[in-house]
Amino acid sequence: MQTAPKKVVNAWAMYDWANSAYNLVITSTIFPAYFEAIAVDDRSVSKTSVTFLGRHFENSALYNYTIAVALLIVACLSPLLSAIADYKGNKKSFMRFFLTLGSLGCSGLFFFEKDTLGWGLVCMILACVGFWASWVYYNSFLPEIAAPEDRDRISARGYAYGYVGSVLLQLICFVFVFMPSLVGGNDDTTIQFRICFLLVGLWWFGFGTYSLNRMPGNRAAAPSGPQQQLLLKGYHELRSVWQQLKQQYKLRRFLTAFFCYNMGVQTVMLVAAIYGKSELEIPTTNLIGAILIIQLIAIPGAFTIARVSAKLGNLRTLQLLVALWCVGCVIGYNLPVGGINEFYGLAVIVGFMMGGIQSLSRSTYSKLMPATKDTASYFSFYDVTEKIATVIGMFGFGYITELTGSQRNSVLALMVFFVLGFFLLIFTKAEKTESHALV
Repeated sequence: MQTAPKKVVNAWAMYDWANSAYNLVITSTIFPAYFEAIAVDDRSVSKTSVTFLGRHFENSALYNYTIAVALLIVACLSPLLSAIADYKGNKKSFMRFFLTLGSLGCSGLFFFEKDTLGWGLVCMILACVGFWASWVYYNSFLPEIAAPEDRDRISARGYAYGYVGSVLLQLICFVFVFMPSLVGGNDDTTIQFRICFLLVGLWWFGFGTYSLNRMPGNRAAAPSGPQQQLLLKGYHELRSVWQQLKQQYKLRRFLTAFFCYNMGVQTVMLVAAIYGKSELEIPTTNLIGAILIIQLIAIPGAFTIARVSAKLGNLRTLQLLVALWCVGCVIGYNLPVGGINEFYGLAVIVGFMMGGIQSLSRSTYSKLMPATKDTASYFSFYDVTEKIATVIGMFGFGYITELTGSQRNSVLALMVFFVLGFFLLIFTKAEKTESHALV
């Protein structure tokens, strides 16, 4: 196949520009710090204890559990929805629905304050479901618009667009956070933070719609019968993909390795801000600065690692990255309380690896896929693998934190996942297949 025209490729990458604002502002910087400050019963008694549904939680654990629930919902829904989208030829319509759901969830966080914890958790779930469910369809467009030899480069372009777009909105949000008087706030109000959540929703919806309107259109739907047959067809499509995966030995081995190391990668990304704020007592300003460093370093990191993979091969490069993640876990465990400079140093390491391992994992999977039109169904397996891994990682991180009273032990436990992933990648590479020479 030939790579799509540049304007189509750029339109596809533009969706990353749109939704990565959620990943930065809501997942990584302003919202986690806001949640840690808001979700507490009585700070004079405990800085971290919060009551929800009659049970006392560590607020960081409640945050982790909420994200895990949202990802579990995505993991359960996306296989069926993706199979139906492939069958009906309307995955673009599904992507638009979840784009709208996620942007509404972000906008709804504008009304999240100390006395509306339940509302805030619901909006967190809606935003998270919208982000990750739409990501399934976004990823599934990659093999349709890029030839195999161009997928590493184009996948990296998508992540680069995302990092630039998210940092740009983050800078806009900084204006309101550090100059609250612009929106009628002061140091004792929350309006300056909540306006940022609203901006994320508007940014995501506006640029996401622009992207979708310029991406490849829906293909013709297959003839369908009653609604019950359509649902059965969705399950039949999933079973068909599963049967094909049984014959794709190298793809199946890669998915197993991806399941393990991605459990660590995604958990680190989702808990970094809460860990820095509550465990290391990093000031909010420095915390946000460190997360920005991660985003900025991730841009050259994604492109650099794409070039490295062209010389070493995808699997060998992934092994190197996973080994570096193990080192990062050890460093994170040993960071001193209030160690701002050390936290910045770790941010540089994590940022360089983060964009590269995500981009390379996605393009490696697309290369190992067989030639098929059911790209959404195949990428739903990839997505379910990612989400279930993240659910286990987040629940495990929260449980170990509550059990031991320290997030440091949870960080060290993540290294187990990276070690397993490293050896499974070696096992994957041992499977020799001529058709997969590019990996």
